[in-house]
Amino acid sequence: MTLKVGLDFGTSNSGVAVYDGQRVKLLPIDRQNVLPEVVKSVLYVTRDYKCSIGQEAVTLYYRDNVNRQRRFVKQWAGEIDYHGSDMHYVRDVFVYVDELKPGRLLQFLKTALRKDGYAGTQIFERFYTVGDLVQTYLSLLKRRAEEFLGESIEAVTLGRPVKFSAHPETDRRAEETLREAAQAAGFNQVDFELEPVAAALDYEQSISGPQKVVIFDFGGGTLDIAVMRLGRKQREVYASGGVDVAGSDFDRAIIEKRMLPHFGLGRVSHQPEILEMIQAVPDWMALPELGTPINRNTLEKAIQAGLAPVRLKALQGLIYNDLAFTFYNRVEAAKIALSSEGATVISLDDKDIALWELYTRIQFESDIQHYVAQVEKVLLETLAAAGLEPGQIDAVVKTGGSSNIPLFTGLLARIFGAEKVKQSNAFSSVVAGLAIRARS
Repeated sequence: MTLKVGLDFGTSNSGVAVYDGQRVKLLPIDRQNVLPEVVKSVLYVTRDYKCSIGQEAVTLYYRDNVNRQRRFVKQWAGEIDYHGSDMHYVRDVFVYVDELKPGRLLQFLKTALRKDGYAGTQIFERFYTVGDLVQTYLSLLKRRAEEFLGESIEAVTLGRPVKFSAHPETDRRAEETLREAAQAAGFNQVDFELEPVAAALDYEQSISGPQKVVIFDFGGGTLDIAVMRLGRKQREVYASGGVDVAGSDFDRAIIEKRMLPHFGLGRVSHQPEILEMIQAVPDWMALPELGTPINRNTLEKAIQAGLAPVRLKALQGLIYNDLAFTFYNRVEAAKIALSSEGATVISLDDKDIALWELYTRIQFESDIQHYVAQVEKVLLETLAAAGLEPGQIDAVVKTGGSSNIPLFTGLLARIFGAEKVKQSNAFSSVVAGLAIRARS
């Protein structure tokens, strides 16, 4: 019999599970992680193209990159062949590259699937398409699962959001890219299930009779909703909906609204090059690319001129000591802490950075308030598409890390009643349901 698994390829975390008809087994394939069944969706590629994922990738990145030396060399990148009226010339193009850079860490691979206009990225001498990056991650995840199970995995049920994109063609292309990447990773048979439907299949194991439920799957990349009738033979999906709002947007909001003054925002004017660097701080993809000799020279001149020297030294340290990943993790940790605490501290003390910011839940809720209307709108639209009123719903099942944010738990309680709101396992309900679906 062909072994088939459920695989949750998430924006922030991933996992693999199997179901034997009686019990779901989550595979502990990241032994370095605090929760070994949860694998961080990060990929680290070294200069000699050795790849690692999960906590191993994070550990290697920190070991090899943080506070390291840099040496920029001028490298030929190609030619510009210009034709215009009676003029024609060829000009060489050169770029400065850091020849000591040991590796590249990538995250939000799933987000790249739905990003229009993003074809991929250059990693040293090779160009990786989005499909290449996803294939590399999935192949390593598959290899770890096979090592744990002791047998080859030939088939997989993959989760997918209700909408990769609001644009049908982008949505279709994203699923096809994910399918092709999974096949290239070695899965001969690939099918899909909507992630909130998978979470519903996991919840169904805990009920004894039919229920009408709303699945509120709010993770790192998207909000996905399914309105369903559960109860084995009476299972039916009434409606599903989704919106491109989730945890990574909240991290970005915190940085934009609270952190940028620590790096010079409000103290620098009439300096467009520096303002561009400051405004790139929330962008994980853009910030590492700013570490060029030209930008270093620009920052050093401004610091020597006494232009917000403490804050621009902090910006310089963030960019040139590869502290961005650490910084983003501190912001995310603060966001998570505010789900159970009224206040927390965002801090980073390293290489010219002495950042300390008291951050309260009230401030956080103010910073993300404009997302609440979007979430409520898609929730009520999906319920209306199912032809149901809130009073007809028996249970509202939360899953995904962002579903624990009190602001959204309160929204669900206000609409449906607090007694109906149920918390499933935020990190495993989707992959468990995918394993159940794979068995059917």
